Amino acid sequence: MSETGNVPGTLNVMRRLWTPAWIARHVAMVVLVVGFLGLGWWQISRAAAGNSLSWGYAVEWPIFAGFVVYVWWREVKLARRKAVEADAPPADPAVEPAPAVTTGSRPAVRRPVRVSRVPAGGDVVEDTDLAAYNHYLSWLNANPGARPGDYPG
Repeated sequence: MSETGNVPGTLNVMRRLWTPAWIARHVAMVVLVVGFLGLGWWQISRAAAGNSLSWGYAVEWPIFAGFVVYVWWREVKLARRKAVEADAPPADPAVEPAPAVTTGSRPAVRRPVRVSRVPAGGDVVEDTDLAAYNHYLSWLNANPGARPGDYPG
């Protein structure tokens, strides 16, 4: 334990939450929460004055403030977890086996799907509706100014 009673390394983790980007996030969270709660109070005063629609807004603004606090708390927790993992000493591969790669740890390699244009059976069955539609499309392509009603087939 260090002099402040914290676990060693915790001070380093907390320092990462006081970078200029994090200070801006902390300030934005405080400004948004105070603003949303102020707007909620304003809606309560309007509702008390007789505007019944304001009762719904008076409930919504504190919910928005709670959502901002939740997102901020989640991001702080995630940043602390990443900082602890980054500060952890690297594992000795001779002592510990490498962790198994899971689906979520890195992007999966996607292989293209190959589709055969010829049926596997060897017997080619002609689809007359498909052939007629393809003929119609090729006729439209050959006659760019034509209307669908001009098709001779």
